[in-house]
Amino acid sequence: MLTILFVLFSVTCAGQNKQLLYDFNEVPQSLMLNPGMATSFKWYSGIPLISGISFQAGSSGITSNDLFAVDGVDFNTKFREKVINGMSFKDELSGTYQIELINIGFRSRKNNNVFYSFGAYNEGDAIGYYFEDYAQLAYEGNTNNLNKKFDLSHLKTRGEILNVYHFGINKRVSNQLSVGIRAKLYASFLNFSSTKNKGYFLTTEGQNNVFRTTLDADIEIKTSGIFELKNVLDDDAVANGSGISSILTKRALLGGNLGLGFDAGFTYNLDQRTTVTASLLDVGFIYHTKDTRTYSLKGTASTEGIAFFIPADINNPEDQWRNLVDELEALVPYTESSENYLTFRPTKLNASIRRDFGKQIESKENCYCTSSVGGNNRGQVYKNSFGAHLYAINRPRGPQAALTAFYQYRFGTIMSLKSTYTVDKFSTTNIGLGGSMQIGAVNMYLMADNLLSYRNIADSNYASIQFGFNIISWGKK
Repeated sequence: MLTILFVLFSVTCAGQNKQLLYDFNEVPQSLMLNPGMATSFKWYSGIPLISGISFQAGSSGITSNDLFAVDGVDFNTKFREKVINGMSFKDELSGTYQIELINIGFRSRKNNNVFYSFGAYNEGDAIGYYFEDYAQLAYEGNTNNLNKKFDLSHLKTRGEILNVYHFGINKRVSNQLSVGIRAKLYASFLNFSSTKNKGYFLTTEGQNNVFRTTLDADIEIKTSGIFELKNVLDDDAVANGSGISSILTKRALLGGNLGLGFDAGFTYNLDQRTTVTASLLDVGFIYHTKDTRTYSLKGTASTEGIAFFIPADINNPEDQWRNLVDELEALVPYTESSENYLTFRPTKLNASIRRDFGKQIESKENCYCTSSVGGNNRGQVYKNSFGAHLYAINRPRGPQAALTAFYQYRFGTIMSLKSTYTVDKFSTTNIGLGGSMQIGAVNMYLMADNLLSYRNIADSNYASIQFGFNIISWGKK
């Protein structure tokens, strides 16, 4: 049952790459992906709660269509072939969402080359790897798997929901270079982590019994922020809605587990039409001290089961069973504690190179009117851009990377479109399209990934959408 739930969860998971938004300078939210991007805004204000919303879904293992397609194949057969024998412990199941609560930026009155930004957003992020050996042991049992070591390290998962409060400084150092840094304060709502497990489960032929079973375990699961919510749900004297709302409000207002982090980035013009960028995001940690639970199973034990001696033990089998259980619990103790623990944020790396070409669009930055935005540190904007973008994120089994080729076309000062082709762990046919439209001071953007999969969502390994609304002023410097 646990295996089936994990598989169903896998078809609603995702990665964190935002290749359509990165270096899309027409949209203020791209500053969140590179605090050192070239900025042309005088000021901007995201419309609260709808300025930046993103959801992503995907799986590197199977799709729902693999299991539930009406193709005449028995479900048990598909489950055995696609899941038990088809998925690997390297298959990654990850997901994220992000909702901006507030996002504001403004240019310094004292130094026109300095741009400030601040705000807050709510984010959820989770990752799990398919626990291959656990699933095989549960599905097939150990009788037909003699001498096979079932690897307990296949259990790797982590996840969290948190608010992030941030303040950033962006500075145009010269016509060639812009740099930026952003400080972050993390307020965790809940967290779970189990990433450093090791050990094995082994069955061999016994000497005094049919089988000999050995367990060598070092398993640990850490959680925070979960049981306080569970207690509210279990308490009939407290209204669930108001009780949970009170807890979450307290945690959002920095009354829960806190952490610190930063982002950094730059934009550099190699020449008038060639630009390179890079950013490092979420270099930080959260220290969990409140509502924490740590569950661990550590030790080594071997047993051949219960040996009965007739007639001495025929009347007291319960004693034999209790002695066996006590012995195993002493050798492989299960413990529960409330100790503090530290988690690190999933750090992300972006890097890109862009080549502009075609007709130059007239810059209107020096007037009190709506203007085009984007371009390079000199404020030059061209109709066409193409390039490549590299993305990587730190994960429990090592970095996950994606490589994107992109093309962007600008329709004067009104609209800009960007298309992408991305290769990553989830798909090799990921084509995306994003657009930004400027109507007066109102900016609207909509971006979607893996468009070819929309013909059959059930057979898709990945899907993503981002959208938002902003009020922007470029004005006179």
